[in-house]
Amino acid sequence: YGMPKEIVMRHRLPQFNHLFTSDAYSAGYYSYLWSETMDADTWAYFEESGDVFNPEIAGRFKSIMLAPGNTVDRAEAYRAFRGRDPDVRALLKVRGFPTS
Repeated sequence: YGMPKEIVMRHRLPQFNHLFTSDAYSAGYYSYLWSETMDADTWAYFEESGDVFNPEIAGRFKSIMLAPGNTVDRAEAYRAFRGRDPDVRALLKVRGFPTS
């Protein structure tokens, strides 16, 4: 049928060589993980409320996280929004790891 039997993994360690060759890129890559952690923890906040469309949380997210843009430190803004630092367990859960 023209379909390959196996799709070869394209992100083996040699392909991530650029991640380890400069401090600048590794710091930038960490920011991706930090963003994903905040994203997963924000989604968990909505889920915990029992309403993934919770208008109160959505309004707080908009006014605290989005509206100020880059005028407020992201960690400070997140603490103001969530009342605590982002919890990495939310990202682990999204990625399928056990968290209990």
